[in-house]
Amino acid sequence: MTSGTANIVGFAGMLCIVSAYGYLTAREAPNPFIVHSVNLLGAGLLAVSLTVNTNLPSLVLEGIWACVAIWGLVKAAAARRSEP
Repeated sequence: MTSGTANIVGFAGMLCIVSAYGYLTAREAPNPFIVHSVNLLGAGLLAVSLTVNTNLPSLVLEGIWACVAIWGLVKAAAARRSEP
């Protein structure tokens, strides 16, 4: 992957994360599956970008961001299963 392509992938990831935060802020009752899925996608895209344009602290941050998103998806799935 070229550096330019990695930048495009990184910008797409950034757009995902910012969009998820905007959605979370704008909605009265946001769907947690949307928020966490889009955050996970964004973290993954940014991580791919960061493997080409290496920035270790940012790569670690995206790993943590992905873990939090997965945790949120697991919690949302557990909450959905416990609904009547």
